[in-house]
Amino acid sequence: MERTIITELKKWKESTNRKPLILLGARQVGKTWALQEFGKQAYHNVAYINFDNNSHLENLFTDDYDIARIIRALEMETGVHIQPNQTLIIMDEVQEVKRGLHSLKYFCENAPEYHVAVAGSLLGIAMRPGESFPVGKVDILHMHPMTFEEFLLAKGKPQFVEALHQQDWELVNILHATYVSLLREYYFVGGMPEAVAKYIATNSPVEVRKIHEAILEAYRRDISKHAAKEQVERIQMVWKSIPSQLSKENKKFIYGVLKQGARAKEFEIAIQWLIDAGLVFKVPRVKKAELPLIAFEDFTAFKLYFLDVGLMSAMAKLSLTDMLEGKNINSFKGAFTENYVLTQMETMSNELAIFYYSRNDSQMEVDFLVQHDSQLIPIEVKAEENLKSKSLKSFVNSHPSLRGIRFSMSPYREQEWMTNVPLYAVNSFFKNHD
Repeated sequence: MERTIITELKKWKESTNRKPLILLGARQVGKTWALQEFGKQAYHNVAYINFDNNSHLENLFTDDYDIARIIRALEMETGVHIQPNQTLIIMDEVQEVKRGLHSLKYFCENAPEYHVAVAGSLLGIAMRPGESFPVGKVDILHMHPMTFEEFLLAKGKPQFVEALHQQDWELVNILHATYVSLLREYYFVGGMPEAVAKYIATNSPVEVRKIHEAILEAYRRDISKHAAKEQVERIQMVWKSIPSQLSKENKKFIYGVLKQGARAKEFEIAIQWLIDAGLVFKVPRVKKAELPLIAFEDFTAFKLYFLDVGLMSAMAKLSLTDMLEGKNINSFKGAFTENYVLTQMETMSNELAIFYYSRNDSQMEVDFLVQHDSQLIPIEVKAEENLKSKSLKSFVNSHPSLRGIRFSMSPYREQEWMTNVPLYAVNSFFKNHD
């Protein structure tokens, strides 16, 4: 499967200021595969070491950080001759061994000729107690589940992706029905690589759903394993509440949905845990539509979203028929579609600052307000082709210098005050927006 992260990894290799790399992401988004595939494409050879339950190397970093000694040990473990600038050293789950993560500082300072990449989950790296993080001594890339465009590539449809990138709207509009059908498939399958691979191989929704359930169960076990005991129940409560939180007309996270009388201070740690683990995304509210948006953040109001729509559909027990035909889920469509748009934008989080906007004195809310370079982009999300955009219209009327964007199932078209962009073109819109 093609992953766009490979392009970013190749840029890292060629950087004149390259440091050891940490590839961050939630479990099972494909970090190890991506690094190994990158190594095959860009290096003479790859030395791959998994430190999880590896008794041979559990004390590799405890005595000192002698790079020559460490390299010899890695060569003996992998059987690979490690050459400066020619070998990619992949240290998987390095946070599982004492002082492993901190060793990257010494690779950076004392042996920059070695290309070192770490594939570790956010759960392990962010929550490893007593370990010193090598601040300023590493490069960091974030990896997400597969986007809709990557799903199209996995389905063997690179021409569909190319048409979106070229913004050939005349051609895209001709193929609109096919794009919509493929997008609805993605709504069910999502972007977890194992689920996508199983769907491509078998076309079986039953097998895909088994993978979703296994991943969700693995996340539940991770919560019990990694979180403080007093936080486990609260984390699970927040995690399970997200579909109902997003299904409300006002999608702002409400603590009272968790339990009667619940307050922020009871669940702040739980929410932050899920964010640090990469399992949820937090979108804060802003009080003003001015640059920079972060200066006007309302720390008391936010929305939470799942990392992947396939997992969201599994948690909601939605079938492939539900997703393809949109039946029986009318009240949930808006929440689901909004989550989809957010996950696509999050893959470009290094380019976008993502918030939402609402006024205290009215029900007017803009689903997303995005800062892209020096531009503000107000966004409304519509699940189907119901194109009434009262809130977005009101917002644009009060901010005449801004142009609205509506993501919907309707084909691309320009209007006087806004542009309608089809939901399957979220990624390509931002990649080509100026």
